[in-house]
This record gives sequence, structure tokens and C-alpha cells, in this order.
Amino acid sequence: MPSTDNEIREKYLEKAIRELNQLSRDLQDCEACTRTKVMPVLGSGHPQADIFLLKYAPTVSEIEEGVAFYGRPGNALMKSFKRLNIDPTVVYGTVCAKCPVEDPADADAECVARVADEFNIVEPKIIVIMGEDALGILNGLDIPLSRTVEARYGEIQAFTPACDALVVPELDEALDEEGAKRRFWRAFRTLGRWHDDLPPY
Repeated sequence: MPSTDNEIREKYLEKAIRELNQLSRDLQDCEACTRTKVMPVLGSGHPQADIFLLKYAPTVSEIEEGVAFYGRPGNALMKSFKRLNIDPTVVYGTVCAKCPVEDPADADAECVARVADEFNIVEPKIIVIMGEDALGILNGLDIPLSRTVEARYGEIQAFTPACDALVVPELDEALDEEGAKRRFWRAFRTLGRWHDDLPPY
């Protein structure tokens, strides 16, 4: 039996890695995804991240690589994390519409529901919901002890007893339009203040 805090943490990390690997295998076998002949878009990041990023649909680059937050969305976030002094290794990101279908609204409901599995495996301290489509999905998931999150941008809300929520505008829309970029940043920088207030353990 593990006897030290480090050994216990290591066991929890191994468990999270195993469960995420199994989830990835399940997604790759998903009949709804395989119908498109394109691999599903998988989550990426630390399996026990403090910060869980949730976006509604993948971009073309994310679909091509099969990885959430690949390419421009990930690069934009890396710059934002640097400005907020947040270590990007404490972050996990995923998309709701994992099936690479033309219209994300047509993504298989069972695939979309796997976001709850990812959330329960990672057990983050905060979930950052990007846009109202992603918020609608989150509020429809069966996550134990969760509260409805309101579309109040830039405001920390309670989501579960162990996890806060922050709603920000849609990231992909903010990449090319200056006003949308400013609106995204105004809301997203709240994450920096939240992170600064975390206890040092």
C-alpha cells in the first residue's frame, strides 16, 4: 500500500492516465465517429489538471490532428497563460463535439456526453466554458452535485462542491476580430485572479 503523500498522488495519477487512455480507445471505436472516416478529436493536457477548458466544436486544424486546442486556438491560449502566469501543464482541454461532422449540432449525443467522463476523471478545480453552445452542453450533462452555470462572462461561479466555473466568449471567434478578442480577454483574465488565489499546495 502507498504510504506517503507522493506515492498516493502517483497512484491517483496512474489511475487518471489509465481511465483517459480507455476513454480515448472508446472514442476511437465510436460508430458515430468512424462513419465520418475521420478520427474523433481527443482531449489534451494533464490528466489531473486544475484547469479544464471546454470548447463547443473543433477547428479544421484540431480535426486534422485529432487533438483539442491544436494550432491557433492552442497558441492563443499559451500566450494568454503566459500573461496570467499560469503554468500550461496544469491545464486540460477538450471539445464537446468530438465527432468530426460538418455541423457540430449533429455530433452523436453519446460522444458529447463523454465530456462528463473526462471531467470526472480529471477532477479539475475550475472549468472554463467557452461560449454559450458549450455552456448549454455542460448544463445538460449528468455531473454529480453540479449546479446550473449561468451565461455570466468573466464571473467565477460554483459548479460542484469541488469545482468552480468561468464562462468566457467563444475562443475561435475571438481569433480574427479585434472586438471579440478584447471581449474574450476581459472575461478570460479572471482565470488569472482565480489562479493567484489558489492555496500553495
